[in-house]
Amino acid sequence: MYETFTLREKTKQIIVLLIPILITQLGMFSMVFFNTVMSGKYNPSDLAGVGIGSAIWNPIFTGLSGILLAVSPIAAQRFGQKKHKEVSSVLSHGVYLAFMIATVVLILGFIFLNPILDIMNLNSSVEHTARGYLIGLAYGIIPLFIFNVLRSFIYALGKTRVVMIILLASLPVNFFLNYVLIFGRWGFPELGGAGAGYATAFTYWLIAGATGFIIIKQKPYSEYVAAAYFKQFSADMFKEILKIGVPMGLSIFFESGIFAIVMILISKYPITTIAAYQSALNIVAFLYMIPMSISMAQTVLVGFEVGAGRYKDAKAYSWLGIYLSILIALVTGLLVVLFRHDVAGFYSNETAVINLTAHFLIYALFFQISDAIQATAQAALRGYKDVNVAFIMTLIAYWLICLPLGYILASYTRLGASGYWIGLTVGLLAAGIALSARLVYIQKRKFSSVQAKEVS
Repeated sequence: MYETFTLREKTKQIIVLLIPILITQLGMFSMVFFNTVMSGKYNPSDLAGVGIGSAIWNPIFTGLSGILLAVSPIAAQRFGQKKHKEVSSVLSHGVYLAFMIATVVLILGFIFLNPILDIMNLNSSVEHTARGYLIGLAYGIIPLFIFNVLRSFIYALGKTRVVMIILLASLPVNFFLNYVLIFGRWGFPELGGAGAGYATAFTYWLIAGATGFIIIKQKPYSEYVAAAYFKQFSADMFKEILKIGVPMGLSIFFESGIFAIVMILISKYPITTIAAYQSALNIVAFLYMIPMSISMAQTVLVGFEVGAGRYKDAKAYSWLGIYLSILIALVTGLLVVLFRHDVAGFYSNETAVINLTAHFLIYALFFQISDAIQATAQAALRGYKDVNVAFIMTLIAYWLICLPLGYILASYTRLGASGYWIGLTVGLLAAGIALSARLVYIQKRKFSSVQAKEVS
């Protein structure tokens, strides 16, 4: 990263950071895609088992990984302040925290996995696959969490292409392992859907090992890695990461949780409605990777400028990210609405499902814009390390606006399942407006304090 002076330079820098992050996110999505498609080709019950396993694991992973994402804004601010030793301290303590969190997850999983599956009262074959998938995945939890720290550290230095290259190189390995372990080819055991968990775990070891090797051996990353840094323990550094990371993780957890709750509420509708909702949600989730990638680049750039004391530049990057995200959401949303029947056709061959999915996708335009605003406004606040108020705002928006409004519209009007889409859209828009207002307040306070110092 470097200091920029014009809007054109800022736009170029955010796009240069953004594109590799987006490709990396698509690569992570591809692993889930391989797991789902190949398990479905093997056996419908294995597909269901992998789906249940993913539903249990994803909210836990997204919430806890959110804590570790705090490494990015903290390290970016230290990098902007040119406090290189403190950048190293953020990295080392982030790695230790990742190891501790992963260990706790493994212990809790060992204790509670069987009781959770028993409560769900699943078909025996589905339960067997879900358990096997999660056990296989468990072997990769430690490297996965450590990889998220290493990735956040690399992003904080403004280097995003190296992670993209590592992930893209790992995809053929992941595809191969899914194939041979699910179907039992070329001497490998036939594990069915459970094989997807083992394949993914091995891939996590691969990407974490490759990323760690690059950091140790290649500059500028190696300048921040030394045995001395990993021998120093600072309660204050752990506290800072947790202070920023816990609200981030909870915010992500509650956001992902609201979609899981809506899915449960949708389950009372006919199978056609459930399938159409899931298809439309998958399309929206795929498109969400764009504002999410913008937000990750935005957090780093805002944090870097705040650390350097260039508050005007931090403000410019904040709103540039928001405007860019809205523009892309508008374009992609319009395209989805215009070609909604064609897009829906990728997910089903049944006319009823296609038509209902296409109907749900009409709401995608407004949903995408609302989601783009709240994601990037929240990301800018993370760059300022302002996360507590943002967490409360999103919690209120998700659970006191999205869910009640969606339930009321779905249950007491003729909208039916479409009511949940309206509820989600209104709640996300409320979050976006509140977070944007908070951003304006923070920027005025920061800029005013700098002006006061300069005048005095």
